[in-house]
Amino acid sequence: MTIPVSRRQMAIFSAAATAGSFFPGRALGANGKVNLACVGNGGRGTGLVKSFEQTGLANIVALCDVDIGSKGTSAIEVLFPGVRKFKDFRVMFDKMAKEIDAVVVCVPDHSHFPVAMLAMALGKHVYVEKPMARTFQEIELMMAAAKAYKVVTQMGNQGHSGTNYFQFKAWKDAGIIKDVIHVDAYMNLNRRWHAWGDVKGFPTGEIKPETLDWDVWLGTAQPHDYSEKLHYGNWRGWYDFGTGCFGDWGAHILDTIHQFLELGLPSSISAKQLDGPNTFIYPMASTINFQFPARGEMPAMDIDWYDGAKNLPPIPEEFAGRKVNQPGKFIYSKEIVFQGNNHSDPLQIIPYEKMRALLEAGAIPRDFGKNSNHYENFLLACRGDEQARSPFEIAGPLSQMLVLGCISQRVGGTLEFDRETRQITNNTLAGELLAGPPPRKGWEEFSRL
Repeated sequence: MTIPVSRRQMAIFSAAATAGSFFPGRALGANGKVNLACVGNGGRGTGLVKSFEQTGLANIVALCDVDIGSKGTSAIEVLFPGVRKFKDFRVMFDKMAKEIDAVVVCVPDHSHFPVAMLAMALGKHVYVEKPMARTFQEIELMMAAAKAYKVVTQMGNQGHSGTNYFQFKAWKDAGIIKDVIHVDAYMNLNRRWHAWGDVKGFPTGEIKPETLDWDVWLGTAQPHDYSEKLHYGNWRGWYDFGTGCFGDWGAHILDTIHQFLELGLPSSISAKQLDGPNTFIYPMASTINFQFPARGEMPAMDIDWYDGAKNLPPIPEEFAGRKVNQPGKFIYSKEIVFQGNNHSDPLQIIPYEKMRALLEAGAIPRDFGKNSNHYENFLLACRGDEQARSPFEIAGPLSQMLVLGCISQRVGGTLEFDRETRQITNNTLAGELLAGPPPRKGWEEFSRL
């Protein structure tokens, strides 16, 4: 089904014109619950919908998935038999925008942007899985839209509401984490595309499942034939659709480092190692370096990112030959080395004997209180009861750092980035990839919202 653009745009701009009367914190649902529409209900979306429903703070009022009615979405459909279901998010908003307070976006990276932009233009709060979008420019526009439409936003890096978040903040405030000069971050498990080898082009000739709306799945992306190597879940390894291992895991490993060390955007990005570089998919392994200037009293620092099954970072002597957990990070300050894993896992000071002594001396905070989880935090923010912890103003620069790393994985070499003009200054192709190719015909309007 295709909705006439003029009709949909009239609804969008009507909502924008009255945005002053729409304010974050208004919950229209029964009993103060947030009326929630969920876009993307299979795979990761299945768990996400359940997590929001389990908070007791949401009414699930709409389910939308390009493959609704398939085996992949059946678990959620069974749980919510009376909820209205759609394959096209544009149709969902056209039919029931007035019944929706907030939208959960759990679709492939390349489609985060159009769904979130339309939702925000209609005055809906949005929770978007990580990273925020596939390109630097899309993220820029999403940050601007969140500010313009005054909606609550949250990126789905769940650890940003967990122990690591509150610990990192408390340890920095207490002066335990200070003078950080280097970080090694890594994710060295096999990824789906590692088994494909040297890909020569996009697959063709496969029969599309009857339940799947492939046109909506493609969204703003350029036309490609349906293939199982794109859908389900395999999209992540393709430049046209995903952000690879770094976009997938960087937001779970580097989020607190990025926020509390006030990194912003890097001044340069260098591909130190690329194994199996390819025109279509992400490398089999990569090591990417990010340089950051001094920030106030914090010294200049850099981050090395390692991915690939055998591409481990150097192991610090303080780790004393222990097994390296996956994924994880080592944080080097002038006085202390910290070891951490991902998501909400707390940091450790190594060697552990040093941390034990500091704990026994009462020198480091260890009680971080009882806090809402990431899903509760978003819904409470929609009601005006809390501030979202990973809003676009915080998650946006982190996501932009991630996609800059993805560009480096694609083009190689060293990229010089002007933090003021937000442009790559020494590589024309890399500079063009900040925005990427124009939207597919018929999908241009989202960039104008």
